[in-house]
Amino acid sequence: MTSSSFFDISAGAYIAAVITYVIFLVTRNRTIGIVATTVTCFGFVSQSIALVIRWVNSYYFWMEAHTTSGLVEGILRGAPLRNLYESLVFFIWCTILIHLITEFKYKNRSLGAFVTPIAALALLFIDVSGVSKEIEPLIPALQSNWLLFHVFLSFIGYAAFAVSFGAASAYLVMVTEKKTEKTYIFWSVISGIFLLVLVGMCIDFLSLTTLERGEMIRNHFLKSTIRSSSPASVIASWIVSIVVIFLIWRFGLGLKKVFSSLNMSPAMLDDIAYKSIAIGFPLFTIGGLIMGAIWANSAWGKYWTWDPKETWSLITWFVYALYLHARFVGGWRGKRVAILSVVGFIAVIFTYLGVNLVLSGLHAYGSG
Repeated sequence: MTSSSFFDISAGAYIAAVITYVIFLVTRNRTIGIVATTVTCFGFVSQSIALVIRWVNSYYFWMEAHTTSGLVEGILRGAPLRNLYESLVFFIWCTILIHLITEFKYKNRSLGAFVTPIAALALLFIDVSGVSKEIEPLIPALQSNWLLFHVFLSFIGYAAFAVSFGAASAYLVMVTEKKTEKTYIFWSVISGIFLLVLVGMCIDFLSLTTLERGEMIRNHFLKSTIRSSSPASVIASWIVSIVVIFLIWRFGLGLKKVFSSLNMSPAMLDDIAYKSIAIGFPLFTIGGLIMGAIWANSAWGKYWTWDPKETWSLITWFVYALYLHARFVGGWRGKRVAILSVVGFIAVIFTYLGVNLVLSGLHAYGSG
């Protein structure tokens, strides 16, 4: 079997895991919870096999093109982290890994209903964005032994931030008493936007030809809905968006009763969010900023160029630095730091996807 076959198996397992975790939340059936964890583990193992196969194929691809390369250089530069597709797949793998560690540590499966959807949404993004899945040659700027360390540590950090986001989102629902609270309104709007953007991308995907799908994000993003040339489509899209966000706000608080019945305490969620950031922040600092700057100097002759990717990485770093500073020095707890965790992950998404696909710059190679 090829790596694509194992990736497809893992994708199906993760989607099934999302459904099973949600059923577990509703029914509180222990057997269903065990099934959800088992399916997630199966998907993780399948994806791990796929990554190993892809890495081996990438290694031979590199060695055929660079016959003078040594074994270590071939392994480092053949790492399956060379384009958007491979990095997204690796992000999913890291997210599931950290989720499983968290689940076994806290002996609570409920968080899976918040974390596995992130993996499923990333898989959906791969399918509807038209990104290339082929093994491609490394451009000169990427031909460095720093590739593996820089990207590997950065994405483990991203995955830790994703788990923190899931825990913080659940926390905001748990501690909300009234629907008029600002934190709950914030959560409702952010959740609605995530859902609406994905639905809009699906509509874009279905309305495009095969050729157009290859460049969908850059040239066709949401042009079937809120960016449509048809005023009627724009008006209808905004009305639907407002209705969806209202429904999430109206009924989202019902999750609080479900969480309470599953032994998910606000203190546990706050602890998971904090520890995930405490792990992810130093990894992102070392791998994303420090190693990235060293690599940039060797590739482009400067440690820092204020490239859009670098700028947004720094913004992301400041948000999480603010989280840790506010918690340790300012004594912040509860809703305020939970919101910082959510804002931080929004910055992560834009740093990774928004910059790579919408803006131009030295990191534009990440688009394909």
